[in-house]
Amino acid sequence: MGVRPTIYDVAAAAGVAPSTVSRALARPGQVSARTAERVRSAAEALGYRTGAVGAPPGSATTGIVLLVTADVGNPFVFELVHGAEDAAYEAGLAIAVSDSHESGPRERELVERALPGVDAVVLASSRLPDSAIRVIAKQKPTVVLNRAVRDVASVATDYAPAARATLAHLRGFGHEAADYLAGPAASWADGARWRALLEASRAAGVTVRRTGPAAPTVEGGLGFAGNLRPPTAVVTFNDQMAVGVLRGLTAAGLRVPADVSVAGFDDTVLAGLVLPNLTTVATPLRTIGHTAVTTVLSLLGGATAPPRPTAMPARLVVRESTGPRRERR
Repeated sequence: MGVRPTIYDVAAAAGVAPSTVSRALARPGQVSARTAERVRSAAEALGYRTGAVGAPPGSATTGIVLLVTADVGNPFVFELVHGAEDAAYEAGLAIAVSDSHESGPRERELVERALPGVDAVVLASSRLPDSAIRVIAKQKPTVVLNRAVRDVASVATDYAPAARATLAHLRGFGHEAADYLAGPAASWADGARWRALLEASRAAGVTVRRTGPAAPTVEGGLGFAGNLRPPTAVVTFNDQMAVGVLRGLTAAGLRVPADVSVAGFDDTVLAGLVLPNLTTVATPLRTIGHTAVTTVLSLLGGATAPPRPTAMPARLVVRESTGPRRERR
């Protein structure tokens, strides 16, 4: 038996990009009639087959939903995937998870490779520009998580109430200033969290300074703690960075929360594993994943993308890593 031809073989034979092949086969109206015919002829000559060929737009053909995440090793992803898998199982679908390693070009390539063999796409913490995401959404039903993209179904978190609660909590302990350790520059969630904290700072009477960006990892937080003299309170982009900050402060001889209070975002499993247990903003990760797939199902059924993102509530979870401000010598 010969090697089965791929979308890249068809693209080479037709003289077009792989993404054009995907559009020509799954959504012929998205390319010119001449290009669509050239792609179909190349596919037939090579014996290329995909479940999407000849299927009505929006119909389920493979039973697979592609979920692309920026870092599959991030505990943030675990609960999100569990929620997506629960909803997919209930609907008779399967989830295929891909890891872009925080790379926009890699994410684009992963999607282009997988697009002909899946029914829909879920992009979690995407590093792609809005324009690229809209191109994907024109080819297959697409849902974006932790981000809002115009004309694309989106599920995002409303951080404003939790940000107000976080800074009010710190102010109640006497903290007048806090550093926000920012995550990746291309992260929509990072911008949303920073804006929520900045807006909340005025009402709370807490000066917030943005530092970074840094890698959204333990190492990213560790580097911050090791290179800067921290204020009396630090809020980090995610729990992983907060764990790094805890480690770095301890190595520097500072106590948490006696010398520095530390808070994170996401309320992942790490928050309860470190000592002291981490104060953090909890996002409903499992619900977000579940909602992504239910939204996919509605799109496959012919629904259009909602005009506004589906907003999920966040809440502050207070633990032992935050406490009263103490004057330093």
